[in-house]
Amino acid sequence: MIRVGVVGASGWADSSHLPALTALEEFEVTAVATTNQASADRVAAAHGVRHAFADAGELIAHPEVDLVVVSVKASGHAAVIRAALTAGKHVVSEWPLGVDADEAGELTEAAAAAGVVHAVVLQGHHSPSARFAADLLADGRIGMLESVALVAEGAPWGGSRIWPNLEFGLDPSAGTNILTIMAGHFLAALERVAGSLTEVSARLPRTHDHVLVAGTQRTVPNATPSHVLLHGKLAGGATASVAVHGGNGPARYGFRLEFVGSDATLTATPAQPGTFIHWGDWDIRIGDEPLTVPDTYRTVPDGIQSGPPANIAALYQEVARAIAEARQSHPSFETALRHHRLLAAIEQSASDGIVRYIS
Repeated sequence: MIRVGVVGASGWADSSHLPALTALEEFEVTAVATTNQASADRVAAAHGVRHAFADAGELIAHPEVDLVVVSVKASGHAAVIRAALTAGKHVVSEWPLGVDADEAGELTEAAAAAGVVHAVVLQGHHSPSARFAADLLADGRIGMLESVALVAEGAPWGGSRIWPNLEFGLDPSAGTNILTIMAGHFLAALERVAGSLTEVSARLPRTHDHVLVAGTQRTVPNATPSHVLLHGKLAGGATASVAVHGGNGPARYGFRLEFVGSDATLTATPAQPGTFIHWGDWDIRIGDEPLTVPDTYRTVPDGIQSGPPANIAALYQEVARAIAEARQSHPSFETALRHHRLLAAIEQSASDGIVRYIS
């Protein structure tokens, strides 16, 4: 049994990580931490967790914690991850790993030196739909892949309004915006199916220099992109075109993903309109033929809700196997670092207009 402590348990983790972990027999959630004791106590009571802390350091130091889950704001990841690594604990971090590629590199080096299992939550890697689509391409169902096109909605980022709880993300140093969060996850899902991007030419338009804080009359400065536009080339030689449009939401269509092959075209759209590419199930078609994702691609218990809880549970299954087999999990911090470098290349290309190459 792997004993888990969740830092940042009252936000996103409450509806994703905790339902996933409590449904898996390989894990026991023994501790949670939030920014105040009252909220930590509430989360602990709701999920039947023994220990609740208002201090992440106390959770990390607790002898009943083997694995630390980091689900705080991206700007707070580094401090919690470093403390967990120093304590010799395994780590699962939400994406992004750090606020930029430099910080991600430092954390990856520290994790390698600590000799623990480390993983990052890029849900598209464990999406049953993405894995099935990847196998269809690998099996030659559309012939040779020639091009990939993705159009996706990036709301709630990039619009003329922002929710008060997301205002912090208008500062690029926070590491949380339409490029890092939305395009970051979308590109990870695309690469899970079609392979790695090796070069990019990009633009990051900023439509709104000031943004209205929703529910108020207050406007605040915005230094982050409104949209993400890029062309690139994949490792296998196919071209890629990606457009992530910011907005105020709610999402309307979600995304449309096309893989054009020499013999046929595979399209993917959300099975539930408006959901993100890395969250929910896909409606997959080759030509006009609808395809059903076989049940074998879903590895988690039936009681876990499809979408983020199920994809995150599949990641935890991989982490459990990695710990048992004394190997590294996938996606690991190394995976995250490579992905951070992709986003940095997009930023550099948008800044100087030069095609950037990703190793």
